[in-house]
Order: sequence, then C-alpha cells, then structure tokens
Amino acid sequence: MTKGYLLIKLVPGLEGEALSQIRATQGVVDVTLVFGQWDAIAVAEAKTLFELTKIVVGEIRGVQGVQDTTTLLEAEL
Repeated sequence: MTKGYLLIKLVPGLEGEALSQIRATQGVVDVTLVFGQWDAIAVAEAKTLFELTKIVVGEIRGVQGVQDTTTLLEAEL
C-alpha cells in the first residue's frame, strides 16, 4: 500500500465545495482543514504509486478550488 500526504492550497471562497469533493474522492481516507501556508492536508492510499498518481493528478488537482498541491510519500526505514 502506498500512502501520500497531500498539502493543498485552496482558492478563497471555494474552500467548502473543494473540501467536499476531495473527501468524496475514492482513495482519500482523511482531509483536515489547517491554517498556515497550506489550507488542507489530505491522506490518500492506493495499491501502487501509479494509482496514487492518478488520484492526485487525475482527481484532486482537477477539483475546482484547488490552487496548488504538494504530495509527500510515506517512507519506511
């Protein structure tokens, strides 16, 4: 299982609808609204990195109100 932590910047005024769409995205297991440089942090899980890429690029980045994302991949030591 591949897990990604998505730092999300939202367009002011579109936060509520964007967060609802992100929460409804298959593979997204948690979304938290935060204050600071980023507006939300989402956690997405997929079987492969390719599937996780499809969630981030094909789904979340296409949500109206999502301005920018940075994805941090879970690592093991």
